[in-house]
This record gives sequence, structure tokens and C-alpha cells, in this order.
Amino acid sequence: MTPPLGRRQFIAATGTASAALALAGGGQAHAAPAGAGPAATPRVRPFPLTAVTLLDSPFRDNQRRNSAYLRFVDLDRLLHTFRTNVGLPSSAEPCGGWEGPAVELRGHSTGHLLSGLALAYANTGERALRDRGRTLVAELAACQAASPAAGFNKGYLSAFPESFFDRLEAGTGVWAPYYTIHKIMAGLVEQYRLAGNDQALDVVLQQAQWVDARTSKLSYEQMQRVLETEFGGMNDVLADLHALTGDGRWLDVAERFTHARVFDPLARGEDRLAGLHANTQIPKMVGALRLWEEGLPERYRTIAANFWQIVTDHHSYVIGGNSNGEAFHEPDVVAGQLSDSTCENCNSYNMLKLTRLLHFHAPERTDLLDHYERTLFNQMLGEQDPDSAHGFNIYYTGLAPGSFKRQPSFMGTDPNAYSTDYDNFSCDHGTGMETQAKFADTIYTHDDRDLLVNLFVPSQVDWREQGITWRQTTGFPDRPRTTLTVTSGRATHRLRIRIPSWTSGARATLSGRALPDRPAPGSLLTLQRTWRTGDRVEVTLPMRTVVEPTPDDPEVQAVLHGPVVLAGAYGDRANPWLPRLDTTTVRKEHGSTLRFTARADDEDVTLLPIARVHHQHYSVYWLTGEPPPPPPEFAAWHRFDETSGTVAADATGNGKVAQLAGGASWSASGRIGGAVVLDGTDGHVALAEDLLAGASAYALAAWVRLDGEPGAWSRIFDLGTGVTANLFLTPLSGDGTLRYAITAGGAGGEQRIEADPLPTDRWVHVAVTYGDGIAVLYVDGAEAGRNANVTVEPRHFGNHIRAGYIGRSQYADPYLKGAVDDFRVYGRALSAAEVAALAEASSS
Repeated sequence: MTPPLGRRQFIAATGTASAALALAGGGQAHAAPAGAGPAATPRVRPFPLTAVTLLDSPFRDNQRRNSAYLRFVDLDRLLHTFRTNVGLPSSAEPCGGWEGPAVELRGHSTGHLLSGLALAYANTGERALRDRGRTLVAELAACQAASPAAGFNKGYLSAFPESFFDRLEAGTGVWAPYYTIHKIMAGLVEQYRLAGNDQALDVVLQQAQWVDARTSKLSYEQMQRVLETEFGGMNDVLADLHALTGDGRWLDVAERFTHARVFDPLARGEDRLAGLHANTQIPKMVGALRLWEEGLPERYRTIAANFWQIVTDHHSYVIGGNSNGEAFHEPDVVAGQLSDSTCENCNSYNMLKLTRLLHFHAPERTDLLDHYERTLFNQMLGEQDPDSAHGFNIYYTGLAPGSFKRQPSFMGTDPNAYSTDYDNFSCDHGTGMETQAKFADTIYTHDDRDLLVNLFVPSQVDWREQGITWRQTTGFPDRPRTTLTVTSGRATHRLRIRIPSWTSGARATLSGRALPDRPAPGSLLTLQRTWRTGDRVEVTLPMRTVVEPTPDDPEVQAVLHGPVVLAGAYGDRANPWLPRLDTTTVRKEHGSTLRFTARADDEDVTLLPIARVHHQHYSVYWLTGEPPPPPPEFAAWHRFDETSGTVAADATGNGKVAQLAGGASWSASGRIGGAVVLDGTDGHVALAEDLLAGASAYALAAWVRLDGEPGAWSRIFDLGTGVTANLFLTPLSGDGTLRYAITAGGAGGEQRIEADPLPTDRWVHVAVTYGDGIAVLYVDGAEAGRNANVTVEPRHFGNHIRAGYIGRSQYADPYLKGAVDDFRVYGRALSAAEVAALAEASSS
């Protein structure tokens, strides 16, 4: 994305950075930081967006819908909170959602809009988009000029008061003010770089000076505390300012946003991501790589490269996305982390930025582009609603059984809807405005002698330096081939075409003549010659239909055809569990489109590319293999009468022993003999695997003593495969109730029973019994609640139930503080009389 040099770019390119700063009101230029060296030279470069044209395809369709929204959205409505923040008049109707006047993230969407307009203009040349960007920049400049009169420091530009940063620095709680500042600054930089808007550089440099003044007053320790709150890619945009101006000041400021708690383990190659908010981290890594590119130490490159490898190898789903509920979790857990809130689209937007930067320095690494392709074709292309005139985007690409592309239930948004014109403005609404505008940016890259074809997307690239134009025509992925034709010009260069890792037996022809090369998967097909108008290279990339197992449960699998992930299309029927797929029945229908059929749960199902599944429920992951047999009628019995060691015997004789862990200990004073005591810190009992695997009826019963008020969401028991599929009993739900729940599709698919909270500081008998669709919760032998519409059973959890606990949750919830005795598990439903008899048992 390198447009023709404008005035300020010419100044920067000729080395007169101080003149650029003087023009921008920036004062003195600064030398580069002491640790800075020469900028890293990329081995390949992107073409400017002006040189690449999308041809008819779903990518171009998405781009058109997005541009329609960029032309439509009312600038005055987005500017309303900027103007009122500095005392300027505004009669515009306020926006809703995350841009509401009382929402602390207000203003971020204006930054995304600045970027989206610049990207769309650069790629399409549509002047209306450029002009809207200029209008928006001019109005923001007016708000910035009014900031001092409103009591803010010079250069401040935001839709919320500067006092938000007082709160941030004091640690009193605020959403993410630097996140919003980054979006605005990044949008201004894109307006300058891509739309030639000199005023945008003036505004962003003044804003950067404000950032410098604000952060320079903080000690290292204070700044590190500030960095615990999401700050977007502040290091990234400040590195960009260094690139544009040559002023080392901006690298100094950028380094203040080096978050040691996250960066230091990554520099050592350690995976400490579990529990971190995912999209808080990814922009930091883009910034880290940019700092290395701008001449700072190799350590920054190592951090970014290690992060990419760790996330793609150990924290990603089959569609290329990552995170569940916006957070990273334990590595290599996929089957156990399926929900409606997987794969936040912002994360993938930023991961593709990082992947692209890494590609510039390692063009021979086709694994980078394989990941880019998988994420682009499966997630990013499918985040937009094809039926919306304004290209509305979703927040998550859910991967729970029966997921539905939707927005989260936040700020009044419909949980089953895409974004809207003015009532959403989530972060993914924002990144969607950019994603759908820049599909052309990575299809091709080049150096002085090589043209790299990275992605198979209908498009045309005009390599002006070489005086040659190439056109790519392809029906990929429906047709596994692409044709590259010289449409004008003559040039001597190498053509290098990615041969993906998913293909085998790739073949190529040159102007109809078969080439002898048999390029290996994961390589580059290289052709060198003097190319002339009419030359044509056709590459065939055979696709196979394969299954990809999850790392934590190899019998939970996804189906792919080449790089395309196939989803079972279920219409208006929401499956509450993973369907069991007979993988031998997957068949491609005749014709050119990617449409498959298969048998799952003993019925026919249609499989389609996930990017094409909209407005209906779908399943991406499947159970495979043979289901387990049902458990014994009396599956396990832990009396907890041991007085030493860590093993809790199974009195049924089935060998399902349990293990005391953490701060769990023995007590001779149980309800019936001894008991296990849980300290509320990390004490719990790990149950044997597969206690209820295959069960279509069951019961669990125990005596429990709560020591004081229990922690919210602590567990009396919890059995399952992770957060995807589990059954649990918590003494205190978020609604203040005793709750039993079972789900095979994450928290959003729970089927529940609610009851009054348990008494504390005395022994209470609890039991849950289920059979024939009816679950009943008992307290002290009496029915406390029931649900007669339960459809999920432990047999739906999968072929194995690997995690079972007493006193511990599948989530990062509090541990139980108290004691448990006489814990029983049955592979059948107990009658009310049987439960009452258990509750009447005494220490005698």
C-alpha cells in the first residue's frame, strides 16, 4: 500500500523530517533512540492498492456492499460526540450501541471509518469516498482545535473527556481509552498515506504529541499499570509516524507501550496466553514487528514471530480464528472450547495484519499464506451478511453446535442479528469496514525481479515499474485452478505461485503447453522468462476432502475440501449437541459448486462452505467414531473415609478412583464417617475419566457443607469435556440461585434447573437425577426444582468425558470452600424414594 508520494511523503522520503514537523506544528525533530538501527528491509513488498483491481467474485461483492455503507453512514451522527465533547454545537441524532453518548468507547468507529474510506478509495479510485474522508478529517481537526478551550491539553482529540486518562492512570477503572485513540490515529495515518490528505498528518502529529506529553510524565511502573488496560496498536501507529517523518521521537513514545508482562514470556518462547483477552494482545504484536522494522532490536521481531506461531499452532480453530469468549484459553483445547462466542472477527483482522507483515520478510514460508488463505476464505469472507445492502458484519463466528452468525447481546443488539446502520458499532462492525475494503492488499507481492501470486482471487495487478499487467481469472475454490494472463506489456521477471500445503499433484501449463515441473505442496512454482502480452499460465491445484481432528479430542473433527471448511446446514433447527458424522458418507454433489452431502445422527445433511452459510444454524465440528457404551447402573461411589494419601477409593468395585488435588484434605468428621475438605483456593477432587460417557440416564448425589457464603459459580460437581459440554451444580449462580445445568454447546446452550440457595455451615444432601427428558434437583431429599424439557444427555458430550471435578469448575471460576461426603454417580435415574433414602442416611 504505497501510493504516489504526496507533499509530506516527499519531505519524509528526502530526509527533511524536521521540515515536516515544522509544517505540522510539531517542533523539533528528535534523533532515533539509542537502541535503534537501520530499518529492516523487507524481502518482498506489497503493491499499492491502486495497482490491484478486484474482478467479479464474492470478494468484490463484499467490497461493493461495504462501500455502499461507507457512502451512506451519516458523518454528523458519528461526529456528534466529538463536537459535544469540546463544546461545539451539534444537532445530529446520537448513534447507538458502542457509539452511544454514555459509552466509554465512543469514537472508535470514526477511526475505523477513516481507515475504511481511505482503503476503499485507494482500491476503487471512487472520489466520493476520498471526499468523505476529507470532510471527516477537517471536522476532526476543528474538534482538536477546540480542545484547549474545553479544558483539554493541546492536541487532544476524542469523543470522550481527557479525564478518562486520569482514571486510567489512577487505576480507578475505565474501558479502553488508548484503544480508541489508536483507532483515530490509525485512521488519520491511512487518510494521509492512501488518500493523500495532508491535513490528516497535521492532526495525527498533534495527537501524537499529546500522547507523548501524557505518557512522558509516568514512571515505568505507572506506565506498565496503564498497559494492563487494552490500548490497541499504539506502538504500531507510532512506528508508522516514525516511518512517515523519520523522527526518532515516535519510536521513544512507541516503546513506552511495550507491555512487559505479555512481551517477556513471548521473547523466551513461552506460552502464557491462557486467560488473556485475545484482541488486546494481537495489535501489540503487529506493533512489535513494526518497531523491529523501524530499526529497534531483534527482540521485537522474536516476540511477534513467537506469538504468531503459538497462536496458530496451539490456540486456533479450523477456520483460522482464535479465542472463546474473546479470551485465549489453555493451549491445544479446541473441542473443549466450542461456543457461540468463538473466533472474534477483530482477532482475525489483526492476525492477518501480523501474518502479512511476517510474509514480507519470509516470502518462502507458504505456511504463513496458508493460514492467511484459510482465515480469509472461511472467516473474513463470511463475516458479512450477503443479503444486506450495507454489508453488515457479525461479531463472532460461532463454532458451537447449532451456531448462528450473529451479534452478541450487548447494548440492546439482537443476539441473532448482524450489525445495523446505527445501533451497533461494535469493534467488529469497525474492523469489518476495513476488512471488506482491503481484500486486494495481499493477493500479490513483489521484489525487484519477482511477482508472487499469494492468493487465488479474481483480480488484475498493474506492475508499473516493470510495465506489465497480469490478470488472474479463477473460480477458486469451486474450481481448483487459476489462470494468469499477461494482458499488456513485456517484461523479464520471475513469476512465483504459491503451491498450498493442502494440494497434491499440482500441475501447470504455459500457453497451453504442459510444464514438466511437479511442484511439491508447500512450495513455490517458479517460472522465469520474458513475458509478453497473451502469455498464459494455468495452474491446477487438486483438492482433497479431509477431516481435521481437534488436538484435545481426536474424535471431534471438522471437514475440509482443500482449504475450505464445510459446515452442516441445519436451517431453522438448532442442534444442542455435536452431530455424530459418518465420515465415510461425505460426498461432493455433481457440478462446480462446493456442495456436499453426508449422514449425521442417522439423517442426511448438506455441507456447505462456512463462509456461505448465513441466516441458518450450522455445525462445523462433528463427533466421529463409535459411541461409548452406557455406564454401569452404579458407576462410582466415594465415601471419603480415607485418612491419608491422595486417592479416594471407588466403593462400587468399578475402579473409578478419584484424586485429591491442591488444597484438598481429609477430615474424620464427615456426614457419614470421613469427608474431604476443600479450602476454597485450589482444593478439589479430580474424578475418574468417562464416569458418565454414553449415559442417557444418570444421577449424582452427595452431602455438602458450605463454609460461609459460596463464591459465585463455584461448583459442588462438574463433569464434561471443557466449556463446550458439561453438567454441573453450583451453589451460587449469577442470578443468586442454586443451579443445575447441562449443555453440549457451551454456556449459551445450557438447560437448567434453578432453586433457592443452600443453607451454609451445616450438612445438606443434594442430588440430581435424569431420565426420559426429565431432570429433577433435590435438596435434603425433597424436590427443589425440575426441568421436563431436557434434551441434552452425557452421551452427547462425545466419546470421552475427560474432566470431572468435585469443588472445581471447567471454567476459571472460584473453588468451593467447604466439605463433601458420600459422593455417588449412577448410570440410571434414581426415584424420589431412593433419593429420600440417601438423604436420611446418618453417621450410624
